Amino acid sequence: MDAMQFVPILVVGFAASLGLTPLSRQIAMRLGVVDKPNQRKIHQDHKPLMGGLAIYLALALSLLLFSPPQHLRELGGILAGAAFLALVGLLDDRYNLGIRIRLAAMIVAALGLVAVGIQIQLFNNPLIDIPLTILWVVTIINATNFMDNMDGLTAGFSAVSAGFIMVIAFMQGLTLVSSLAAALMGSAIGFLIYNFNPSSIFMGDMGALVLGFILAVLGIKLKFNSPPNATWMVPILVLALPLFDITLVVVTRLLEGRSPAQAGKDHTSHRLMSIGFSQRQTIFILYGACLLFGTLGLLVSAAPLDIAFKLGMAGLVILGTLFALMMWVRWRYQERVQSETVSHQSKTDGS
Repeated sequence: MDAMQFVPILVVGFAASLGLTPLSRQIAMRLGVVDKPNQRKIHQDHKPLMGGLAIYLALALSLLLFSPPQHLRELGGILAGAAFLALVGLLDDRYNLGIRIRLAAMIVAALGLVAVGIQIQLFNNPLIDIPLTILWVVTIINATNFMDNMDGLTAGFSAVSAGFIMVIAFMQGLTLVSSLAAALMGSAIGFLIYNFNPSSIFMGDMGALVLGFILAVLGIKLKFNSPPNATWMVPILVLALPLFDITLVVVTRLLEGRSPAQAGKDHTSHRLMSIGFSQRQTIFILYGACLLFGTLGLLVSAAPLDIAFKLGMAGLVILGTLFALMMWVRWRYQERVQSETVSHQSKTDGS
């Protein structure tokens, strides 16, 4: 398998996304699909959504033009599921469908994958593997959607993660996975040109649901020739950033007595900004984390079993340490806000 065969897929995905994003922006403005500023968001002006339209069309175009014909059935199921989620995401961006409808749509998309033979095969038991597949798909989609809280964050980490998966899949001789990862990487980078801080367009749920779905598929399809003693860690490490963030946010909200579905400024990005980093500095720190864990995933996929296991465990220890640090940052931030509130009330009462 020639590595150069993925270059046209990546280039077409990039060029199509680059060309279609301004068109998507105009359509979003005409339809009134915009993100309005509020107290839980960073941006201060109305931003057109529907960047997901450009991402999906670029992804589909590059795959349909260059993908190997032997994977047509699986590819059709993947693109159909992504199209369904793009439509649901668009409706949610416009009408705010609610978490239950979005979850139901994610489950339907996951079942569509199972129908075309794409599922986790960890236990070789459908009664366990199919629920695991649904859980994985729903988790990665939601984690990707959760990450869409800052200019360039979701598009950037998706491109980085897809790049690592493309390399790992090429090393394992996985043509479909490499092609899909190349298409995702190209379309995400093309959109990132407009979405990097300061952005002129957001991808919205229409984009985040699609990117999360494709990343989940890549994680499922990433098979290895060696026994799965340590290789199960590879997709978890490559996608460590969104998995870390969603775990951090859900645990925080539950501990604070809030619903996990309730939006708020409690993501990893918000915590980094709360200690003084700018948006761009925060983005580059998170890109760096994605590169670190992607590199660990790459090393685990190629290393002998004993070394791979140690590397994987080291990655999990790093994640645990960062989790504790981010919880501490949140506690200090809340303590500071509470102190400032009390101080402000005291001055008000005194006047």
